[in-house]
Amino acid sequence: MAETAPALRDTRSLAGLIDHTLLKAEASRAEVARYCAEAREHGFASVCVNAVHAGFVADELAGTPVKTCVVVGFPLGAGGAEAKAAEARLAIAAGAQEIDMVIDIGALIEGDLARCRADLASVREATRGAVLKVILETCLLTDSQKEEACRLAQKVGAEFVKTSTGFSTGGATVADIALMRRVVGPHMGVKASGGVRDAATAWAMIDAGATRIGASASIAIVAGAAPAANAGY
Repeated sequence: MAETAPALRDTRSLAGLIDHTLLKAEASRAEVARYCAEAREHGFASVCVNAVHAGFVADELAGTPVKTCVVVGFPLGAGGAEAKAAEARLAIAAGAQEIDMVIDIGALIEGDLARCRADLASVREATRGAVLKVILETCLLTDSQKEEACRLAQKVGAEFVKTSTGFSTGGATVADIALMRRVVGPHMGVKASGGVRDAATAWAMIDAGATRIGASASIAIVAGAAPAANAGY
């Protein structure tokens, strides 16, 4: 069953829904370590990183409830099913407990749903025992394509559908979260990511049906402060 949004709008309950995210190419180990320390301090749901940092993050978070989350097929989703599955297996072997994979966007847009489902199924098989979140990249899709993607993710047994990579032409919107929640129903997670940089936006996403938030501006969100000028994701 999916996580449920907190009834009370307090900082701790909001923090528990946030994947503290650091996906920029230039991220240093010192910066990754800082994100892990911040996640432990504030009680974030996970630290979300590129695969190269998987083992380091898992070690930093060992013995805490904060999960290690790794992106797969990121950010284009065009690496092929076997490559994505292998990437997921390696990330899990290194200690990842959650995998955020990018769907085969091109296959979805051209209507090759069999290829798209096979891609998802390959990663699902490689991630048994871990939480799988399927990134749709909603800014590139029509509403009907978003709906189809949600149904495909649900059919292969993914735990979440997720709006965006944060690296394309747009991020999460309230309208997309509401659409995704309507399609998947109450028993699957919906993650809003890309452009969520303050508490008001985070709560708006939660009100629309999100049960997880992906953000690099997590500290600003829980502090009720303005994000840094260079805040990404």
